[in-house]
Amino acid sequence: MLENINLAFQGVWSHKLRSFLTMLGIIIGIAAIITIVSTIQGTNEQIKQNLIGAGNNVVRVTIGATDSQNYFDLNYSALPEGIDPVAREMRDEMEKLGSVSLVSMYYSRDWCDNVYVGNTAFSGSLYGVDDHYLTAVDYAVNYGRSFTAADYENRRNVALIDAKSAKSLFQGENPIGGTIEINGMPFTVVGVVSSRSSSGPVINNFKDYQMYAGSTAGTIFIPDVCWSVPYRYDEPQYAAVRATSTNDMTAAGDNVAKYLNENAIRTTKYKYESKDLLQQASDLQSLSESTNKQLIWIAAISLVVGGIGVMNIMLVSVTERTREIGLKIAIGAQQSRILWQFLTEAAVLTSMGGILGVATGIGLAEMMSHIMGTPVAISVPACIIAVAFSMVIGVVFGLVPAMKASKLNPIEALRRE
Repeated sequence: MLENINLAFQGVWSHKLRSFLTMLGIIIGIAAIITIVSTIQGTNEQIKQNLIGAGNNVVRVTIGATDSQNYFDLNYSALPEGIDPVAREMRDEMEKLGSVSLVSMYYSRDWCDNVYVGNTAFSGSLYGVDDHYLTAVDYAVNYGRSFTAADYENRRNVALIDAKSAKSLFQGENPIGGTIEINGMPFTVVGVVSSRSSSGPVINNFKDYQMYAGSTAGTIFIPDVCWSVPYRYDEPQYAAVRATSTNDMTAAGDNVAKYLNENAIRTTKYKYESKDLLQQASDLQSLSESTNKQLIWIAAISLVVGGIGVMNIMLVSVTERTREIGLKIAIGAQQSRILWQFLTEAAVLTSMGGILGVATGIGLAEMMSHIMGTPVAISVPACIIAVAFSMVIGVVFGLVPAMKASKLNPIEALRRE
Protein backbone atom coordinates (compact mmCIF):
# COMPACT_ATOMS: atom_id res chain seq x y z
CA MET A 1 0.00 0.00 0.00
CA LEU A 2 2.78 2.45 0.92
CA GLU A 3 4.54 1.63 -2.34
CA ASN A 4 1.34 2.38 -4.27
CA ILE A 5 0.90 5.71 -2.45
CA ASN A 6 4.52 6.63 -3.19
CA LEU A 7 4.06 5.76 -6.89
CA ALA A 8 0.84 7.82 -6.92
CA PHE A 9 2.63 10.92 -5.59
CA GLN A 10 5.42 10.42 -8.14
CA GLY A 11 2.83 10.28 -10.91
CA VAL A 12 1.14 13.49 -9.69
CA TRP A 13 4.47 15.29 -9.40
CA SER A 14 5.67 14.18 -12.86
CA HIS A 15 2.51 15.64 -14.47
CA LYS A 16 1.88 18.64 -12.23
CA LEU A 17 -0.22 20.76 -14.60
CA ARG A 18 -2.31 17.83 -15.82
CA SER A 19 -2.86 16.65 -12.26
CA PHE A 20 -3.93 20.12 -11.10
CA LEU A 21 -6.38 20.53 -13.98
CA THR A 22 -7.78 17.07 -13.19
CA MET A 23 -8.23 18.03 -9.53
CA LEU A 24 -9.83 21.38 -10.39
CA GLY A 25 -13.37 20.00 -10.61
CA ILE A 26 -12.94 18.32 -7.23
CA ILE A 27 -11.44 21.49 -5.72
CA ILE A 28 -14.31 23.68 -6.97
CA GLY A 29 -17.01 21.24 -5.81
CA ILE A 30 -15.54 20.70 -2.34
CA ALA A 31 -14.81 24.42 -1.91
CA ALA A 32 -18.41 25.29 -2.83
CA ILE A 33 -19.82 22.73 -0.41
CA ILE A 34 -17.57 23.82 2.48
CA THR A 35 -18.46 27.48 1.87
CA ILE A 36 -22.20 26.72 1.82
CA VAL A 37 -22.05 24.45 4.89
CA SER A 38 -20.03 27.08 6.79
CA THR A 39 -22.63 29.70 5.88
CA ILE A 40 -25.47 27.40 6.97
CA GLN A 41 -23.78 26.74 10.33
CA GLY A 42 -23.06 30.43 10.88
CA THR A 43 -26.55 31.50 9.85
CA ASN A 44 -28.19 28.92 12.12
CA GLU A 45 -26.12 30.07 15.07
CA GLN A 46 -26.91 33.71 14.27
CA ILE A 47 -30.63 32.94 14.04
CA LYS A 48 -30.53 31.23 17.42
CA GLN A 49 -28.61 34.09 19.02
CA ASN A 50 -30.88 36.73 17.47
CA LEU A 51 -34.04 35.07 18.68
CA ILE A 52 -32.89 33.69 22.00
CA GLY A 53 -29.76 35.60 22.95
CA ALA A 54 -26.34 34.12 23.59
CA GLY A 55 -26.76 31.97 26.68
CA ASN A 56 -29.75 33.99 27.91
CA ASN A 57 -32.31 31.14 28.25
CA VAL A 58 -35.10 33.69 28.78
CA VAL A 59 -38.56 33.31 27.28
CA ARG A 60 -41.23 36.02 27.45
CA VAL A 61 -44.80 35.20 28.41
CA THR A 62 -47.15 37.94 27.23
CA ILE A 63 -50.88 38.47 27.47
CA GLY A 64 -52.96 38.96 24.37
CA ALA A 65 -56.54 39.16 23.21
CA THR A 66 -58.15 36.06 21.74
CA ASP A 67 -60.24 38.37 19.53
CA SER A 68 -58.85 41.35 17.60
CA GLN A 69 -61.75 43.48 18.89
CA ASN A 70 -60.34 43.22 22.41
CA TYR A 71 -56.76 44.16 21.48
CA PHE A 72 -57.05 47.84 22.29
CA ASP A 73 -58.38 47.03 25.75
CA LEU A 74 -54.85 45.86 26.57
CA ASN A 75 -53.03 48.72 24.88
CA TYR A 76 -51.89 51.01 27.72
CA SER A 77 -55.17 50.86 29.57
CA ALA A 78 -56.38 49.81 32.99
CA LEU A 79 -56.53 46.13 33.81
CA PRO A 80 -59.52 44.70 31.87
CA GLU A 81 -62.22 42.80 33.68
CA GLY A 82 -61.35 39.14 34.07
CA ILE A 83 -57.59 39.65 34.51
CA ASP A 84 -56.20 39.57 38.05
CA PRO A 85 -52.91 41.11 39.22
CA VAL A 86 -50.14 38.56 39.73
CA ALA A 87 -49.07 38.57 43.38
CA ARG A 88 -45.55 37.80 44.64
CA GLU A 89 -46.82 34.51 46.07
CA MET A 90 -47.97 33.40 42.60
CA ARG A 91 -44.56 34.28 41.17
CA ASP A 92 -42.89 32.15 43.83
CA GLU A 93 -45.18 29.23 42.95
CA MET A 94 -44.31 29.55 39.25
CA GLU A 95 -40.62 29.23 40.09
CA LYS A 96 -41.37 25.70 41.34
CA LEU A 97 -42.73 24.62 37.95
CA GLY A 98 -40.81 22.22 35.72
CA SER A 99 -37.94 23.63 33.60
CA VAL A 100 -38.28 27.03 35.35
CA SER A 101 -35.29 28.59 37.09
CA LEU A 102 -36.53 32.14 37.78
CA VAL A 103 -39.66 34.20 37.07
CA SER A 104 -40.08 37.97 36.95
CA MET A 105 -43.36 39.84 36.51
CA TYR A 106 -43.18 43.27 34.93
CA TYR A 107 -45.12 46.07 33.24
CA SER A 108 -43.93 47.52 29.96
CA ARG A 109 -44.53 50.32 27.52
CA ASP A 110 -42.44 49.77 24.44
CA TRP A 111 -43.36 53.15 22.98
CA CYS A 112 -43.85 55.64 25.79
CA ASP A 113 -44.40 59.39 25.82
CA ASN A 114 -44.55 62.14 28.45
CA VAL A 115 -41.09 61.17 29.68
CA TYR A 116 -38.60 64.06 29.95
CA VAL A 117 -35.25 65.08 31.32
CA GLY A 118 -35.53 68.85 31.31
CA ASN A 119 -36.72 69.70 27.80
CA THR A 120 -35.39 66.47 26.28
CA ALA A 121 -38.17 64.02 25.42
CA PHE A 122 -37.71 60.26 25.65
CA SER A 123 -39.38 57.87 23.17
CA GLY A 124 -37.87 54.56 24.21
CA SER A 125 -39.16 51.73 26.39
CA LEU A 126 -40.32 51.97 29.99
CA TYR A 127 -40.44 48.91 32.25
CA GLY A 128 -41.87 48.48 35.73
CA VAL A 129 -39.91 45.54 37.11
CA ASP A 130 -39.88 43.40 40.23
CA ASP A 131 -36.80 42.46 42.25
CA HIS A 132 -36.14 39.36 40.09
CA TYR A 133 -36.11 41.07 36.71
CA LEU A 134 -32.47 42.12 36.30
CA THR A 135 -31.26 38.66 37.31
CA ALA A 136 -33.82 36.87 35.14
CA VAL A 137 -32.90 38.74 31.94
CA ASP A 138 -29.17 38.84 32.81
CA TYR A 139 -28.63 42.59 33.26
CA ALA A 140 -25.62 43.99 35.08
CA VAL A 141 -25.08 47.38 36.76
CA ASN A 142 -22.34 49.32 34.95
CA TYR A 143 -22.13 52.05 37.55
CA GLY A 144 -24.27 53.42 40.33
CA ARG A 145 -26.43 50.83 42.11
CA SER A 146 -29.32 48.50 41.45
CA PHE A 147 -32.74 48.55 43.07
CA THR A 148 -32.70 47.57 46.75
CA ALA A 149 -35.26 45.89 48.98
CA ALA A 150 -35.82 49.27 50.64
CA ASP A 151 -36.72 50.80 47.27
CA TYR A 152 -39.57 48.31 46.94
CA GLU A 153 -40.65 48.42 50.58
CA ASN A 154 -40.73 52.24 50.69
CA ARG A 155 -41.97 52.68 47.10
CA ARG A 156 -39.13 55.04 46.26
CA ASN A 157 -39.31 56.89 42.96
CA VAL A 158 -35.98 55.65 41.62
CA ALA A 159 -34.96 54.55 38.12
CA LEU A 160 -32.32 52.57 36.28
CA ILE A 161 -31.40 53.43 32.71
CA ASP A 162 -29.32 51.77 30.00
CA ALA A 163 -26.41 53.35 28.12
CA LYS A 164 -28.59 54.50 25.20
CA SER A 165 -30.95 56.33 27.53
CA ALA A 166 -28.03 57.86 29.41
CA LYS A 167 -26.57 59.17 26.16
CA SER A 168 -29.82 60.50 24.70
CA LEU A 169 -31.23 62.02 27.89
CA PHE A 170 -28.11 63.28 29.69
CA GLN A 171 -25.87 63.91 26.65
CA GLY A 172 -22.56 62.86 28.15
CA GLU A 173 -23.16 64.13 31.68
CA ASN A 174 -23.20 61.81 34.69
CA PRO A 175 -26.81 60.58 34.95
CA ILE A 176 -26.52 59.33 38.56
CA GLY A 177 -28.68 61.55 40.71
CA GLY A 178 -30.40 63.08 37.69
CA THR A 179 -34.17 63.41 37.52
CA ILE A 180 -36.48 61.86 34.95
CA GLU A 181 -40.08 63.06 34.81
CA ILE A 182 -42.56 60.31 33.92
CA ASN A 183 -46.05 61.71 33.40
CA GLY A 184 -45.04 64.65 35.57
CA MET A 185 -43.73 62.49 38.43
CA PRO A 186 -39.98 62.80 39.27
CA PHE A 187 -37.79 59.67 39.41
CA THR A 188 -34.14 59.77 40.51
CA VAL A 189 -31.61 57.83 38.45
CA VAL A 190 -29.58 55.53 40.72
CA GLY A 191 -27.75 53.32 38.20
CA VAL A 192 -26.87 52.50 34.59
CA VAL A 193 -27.36 48.90 33.45
CA SER A 194 -26.61 46.79 30.38
CA SER A 195 -27.38 43.31 29.13
CA ARG A 196 -24.67 40.69 29.49
CA SER A 197 -25.97 38.76 26.46
CA SER A 198 -25.77 40.00 22.88
CA SER A 199 -28.70 39.40 20.59
CA GLY A 200 -29.92 41.24 17.54
CA PRO A 201 -33.50 42.25 16.69
CA VAL A 202 -35.89 39.99 14.82
CA ILE A 203 -38.67 42.01 13.17
CA ASN A 204 -41.58 39.98 11.83
CA ASN A 205 -44.48 42.39 12.28
CA PHE A 206 -45.39 45.94 13.31
CA LYS A 207 -45.39 45.13 17.03
CA ASP A 208 -41.84 43.79 16.71
CA TYR A 209 -40.94 47.02 14.92
CA GLN A 210 -42.42 49.07 17.75
CA MET A 211 -40.44 47.10 20.33
CA TYR A 212 -37.22 47.45 18.32
CA ALA A 213 -37.72 51.16 17.66
CA GLY A 214 -38.26 51.66 21.37
CA SER A 215 -35.21 49.64 22.32
CA THR A 216 -32.96 51.61 19.96
CA ALA A 217 -33.92 54.78 21.84
CA GLY A 218 -33.04 53.15 25.15
CA THR A 219 -34.84 51.71 28.16
CA ILE A 220 -35.82 53.04 31.58
CA PHE A 221 -36.62 50.74 34.50
CA ILE A 222 -38.60 51.65 37.61
CA PRO A 223 -39.81 49.43 40.50
CA ASP A 224 -43.11 47.77 39.64
CA VAL A 225 -44.58 48.96 42.94
CA CYS A 226 -44.13 52.53 41.65
CA TRP A 227 -45.87 51.91 38.31
CA SER A 228 -49.14 53.32 39.63
CA VAL A 229 -47.42 56.58 40.59
CA PRO A 230 -47.15 57.98 37.04
CA TYR A 231 -49.96 55.92 35.50
CA ARG A 232 -52.38 55.70 38.44
CA TYR A 233 -53.83 52.28 37.62
CA ASP A 234 -52.83 48.66 37.21
CA GLU A 235 -52.00 47.34 33.76
CA PRO A 236 -51.55 43.81 32.43
CA GLN A 237 -48.36 42.16 33.59
CA TYR A 238 -45.91 40.12 31.57
CA ALA A 239 -43.49 37.40 32.64
CA ALA A 240 -39.80 36.98 31.94
CA VAL A 241 -39.00 33.32 32.54
CA ARG A 242 -35.45 32.02 32.83
CA ALA A 243 -35.36 28.35 31.85
CA THR A 244 -33.00 25.81 33.37
CA SER A 245 -31.38 25.43 29.91
CA THR A 246 -31.85 26.62 26.33
CA ASN A 247 -33.52 23.34 25.38
CA ASP A 248 -36.04 23.80 28.23
CA MET A 249 -37.19 27.25 27.11
CA THR A 250 -40.31 25.99 25.34
CA ALA A 251 -41.39 23.86 28.31
CA ALA A 252 -40.68 26.64 30.82
CA GLY A 253 -42.68 29.21 28.85
CA ASP A 254 -45.61 26.85 28.33
CA ASN A 255 -45.71 25.89 32.02
CA VAL A 256 -45.78 29.53 33.17
CA ALA A 257 -48.38 30.51 30.55
CA LYS A 258 -50.59 27.60 31.63
CA TYR A 259 -50.28 28.57 35.30
CA LEU A 260 -51.16 32.22 34.62
CA ASN A 261 -54.15 31.28 32.47
CA GLU A 262 -55.46 29.03 35.24
CA ASN A 263 -54.82 31.42 38.13
CA ALA A 264 -54.89 34.99 36.77
CA ILE A 265 -57.42 34.85 33.91
CA ARG A 266 -61.18 34.65 34.50
CA THR A 267 -62.32 35.35 30.93
CA THR A 268 -62.05 33.82 27.48
CA LYS A 269 -61.23 37.21 25.93
CA TYR A 270 -57.57 37.12 26.92
CA LYS A 271 -54.85 34.58 27.53
CA TYR A 272 -51.18 34.38 28.34
CA GLU A 273 -48.95 32.97 25.59
CA SER A 274 -45.32 31.96 25.54
CA LYS A 275 -43.18 33.43 22.78
CA ASP A 276 -41.70 30.15 21.63
CA LEU A 277 -38.42 31.59 20.36
CA LEU A 278 -36.75 28.19 20.32
CA GLN A 279 -39.35 26.90 17.86
CA GLN A 280 -39.05 30.09 15.79
CA ALA A 281 -35.30 29.58 15.64
CA SER A 282 -35.79 25.95 14.62
CA ASP A 283 -38.27 26.91 11.87
CA LEU A 284 -35.98 29.61 10.47
CA GLN A 285 -33.00 27.26 10.61
CA SER A 286 -34.97 24.60 8.71
CA LEU A 287 -35.92 27.16 6.06
CA SER A 288 -32.30 28.27 5.75
CA GLU A 289 -31.04 24.70 5.54
CA SER A 290 -33.62 23.62 2.93
CA THR A 291 -32.61 26.53 0.71
CA ASN A 292 -28.89 25.88 1.07
CA LYS A 293 -29.24 22.12 0.59
CA GLN A 294 -30.37 22.86 -2.95
CA LEU A 295 -27.15 24.79 -3.46
CA ILE A 296 -25.17 21.85 -2.05
CA TRP A 297 -26.74 19.52 -4.63
CA ILE A 298 -25.79 21.96 -7.38
CA ALA A 299 -22.22 22.09 -6.05
CA ALA A 300 -22.17 18.29 -5.91
CA ILE A 301 -22.64 18.22 -9.70
CA SER A 302 -19.15 19.68 -10.07
CA LEU A 303 -17.83 16.74 -8.04
CA VAL A 304 -19.39 14.35 -10.53
CA VAL A 305 -17.85 16.34 -13.37
CA GLY A 306 -14.52 16.22 -11.52
CA GLY A 307 -14.90 12.46 -11.09
CA ILE A 308 -15.48 12.05 -14.83
CA GLY A 309 -12.34 14.11 -15.43
CA VAL A 310 -10.37 11.80 -13.13
CA MET A 311 -11.66 8.74 -14.98
CA ASN A 312 -10.71 10.28 -18.31
CA ILE A 313 -7.17 11.12 -17.20
CA MET A 314 -6.70 7.71 -15.63
CA LEU A 315 -7.75 6.05 -18.90
CA VAL A 316 -5.19 8.21 -20.70
CA SER A 317 -2.61 7.21 -18.08
CA VAL A 318 -3.37 3.51 -18.64
CA THR A 319 -2.89 3.95 -22.38
CA GLU A 320 0.40 5.84 -21.88
CA ARG A 321 1.72 3.18 -19.48
CA THR A 322 0.58 0.09 -21.36
CA ARG A 323 4.11 -1.27 -21.84
CA GLU A 324 4.91 -0.62 -18.14
CA ILE A 325 1.81 -2.52 -17.08
CA GLY A 326 2.55 -5.36 -19.50
CA LEU A 327 6.09 -5.65 -18.17
CA LYS A 328 4.88 -5.83 -14.55
CA ILE A 329 2.37 -8.55 -15.41
CA ALA A 330 5.01 -10.45 -17.42
CA ILE A 331 7.42 -10.60 -14.44
CA GLY A 332 4.70 -11.89 -12.13
CA ALA A 333 2.64 -8.94 -10.86
CA GLN A 334 -0.87 -10.07 -9.97
CA GLN A 335 -3.95 -8.39 -11.45
CA SER A 336 -5.07 -7.29 -7.97
CA ARG A 337 -1.79 -5.40 -7.48
CA ILE A 338 -2.21 -3.53 -10.77
CA LEU A 339 -5.84 -2.82 -9.85
CA TRP A 340 -4.91 -1.38 -6.44
CA GLN A 341 -2.07 0.67 -7.90
CA PHE A 342 -4.38 2.59 -10.22
CA LEU A 343 -7.17 2.84 -7.62
CA THR A 344 -4.64 4.30 -5.18
CA GLU A 345 -3.45 6.83 -7.78
CA ALA A 346 -7.04 7.94 -8.41
CA ALA A 347 -7.81 8.15 -4.67
CA VAL A 348 -4.62 10.13 -3.94
CA LEU A 349 -5.39 12.53 -6.79
CA THR A 350 -8.95 13.25 -5.62
CA SER A 351 -7.93 13.35 -1.94
CA MET A 352 -5.39 16.06 -2.73
CA GLY A 353 -8.15 17.88 -4.59
CA GLY A 354 -10.40 17.45 -1.54
CA ILE A 355 -7.80 18.89 0.83
CA LEU A 356 -7.15 21.86 -1.47
CA GLY A 357 -10.94 22.28 -1.85
CA VAL A 358 -11.45 22.37 1.93
CA ALA A 359 -8.70 24.98 2.31
CA THR A 360 -10.19 27.03 -0.53
CA GLY A 361 -13.70 26.72 0.92
CA ILE A 362 -12.57 27.91 4.35
CA GLY A 363 -10.78 30.83 2.74
CA LEU A 364 -13.85 31.76 0.68
CA ALA A 365 -16.12 31.50 3.73
CA GLU A 366 -13.87 33.79 5.78
CA MET A 367 -13.61 36.22 2.85
CA MET A 368 -17.41 36.34 2.53
CA SER A 369 -17.66 36.95 6.25
CA HIS A 370 -15.30 39.94 6.11
CA ILE A 371 -16.57 41.46 2.87
CA MET A 372 -20.32 40.79 3.07
CA GLY A 373 -20.75 40.40 6.83
CA THR A 374 -22.17 36.90 6.34
CA PRO A 375 -21.98 34.82 9.55
CA VAL A 376 -19.89 31.66 9.08
CA ALA A 377 -18.92 28.77 11.32
CA ILE A 378 -16.37 26.23 10.08
CA SER A 379 -17.55 22.65 10.63
CA VAL A 380 -14.62 20.28 11.28
CA PRO A 381 -16.78 17.15 10.71
CA ALA A 382 -17.91 18.58 7.36
CA CYS A 383 -14.28 19.13 6.34
CA ILE A 384 -13.33 15.55 7.27
CA ILE A 385 -16.37 14.14 5.45
CA ALA A 386 -15.56 16.26 2.37
CA VAL A 387 -12.02 14.85 2.11
CA ALA A 388 -13.29 11.30 2.69
CA PHE A 389 -16.00 11.80 0.04
CA SER A 390 -13.45 13.08 -2.47
CA MET A 391 -11.41 9.91 -1.85
CA VAL A 392 -14.53 7.78 -2.50
CA ILE A 393 -15.06 9.64 -5.78
CA GLY A 394 -11.50 8.74 -6.79
CA VAL A 395 -12.10 5.06 -6.04
CA VAL A 396 -15.48 4.98 -7.83
CA PHE A 397 -14.40 6.82 -10.97
CA GLY A 398 -10.96 5.21 -10.98
CA LEU A 399 -12.43 1.70 -10.93
CA VAL A 400 -12.98 1.43 -14.71
CA PRO A 401 -9.42 2.54 -15.65
CA ALA A 402 -7.97 0.32 -12.92
CA MET A 403 -9.89 -2.74 -14.14
CA LYS A 404 -8.82 -2.02 -17.70
CA ALA A 405 -5.18 -1.84 -16.60
CA SER A 406 -5.37 -5.07 -14.57
CA LYS A 407 -6.89 -7.04 -17.46
CA LEU A 408 -4.33 -6.07 -20.10
CA ASN A 409 -2.78 -8.96 -22.03
CA PRO A 410 0.97 -8.73 -21.29
CA ILE A 411 2.02 -9.93 -24.76
CA GLU A 412 -0.16 -7.35 -26.56
CA ALA A 413 0.89 -4.68 -24.07
CA LEU A 414 4.61 -5.29 -24.71
CA ARG A 415 4.08 -5.12 -28.48
CA ARG A 416 2.74 -1.54 -28.25
CA GLU A 417 5.10 1.29 -29.03
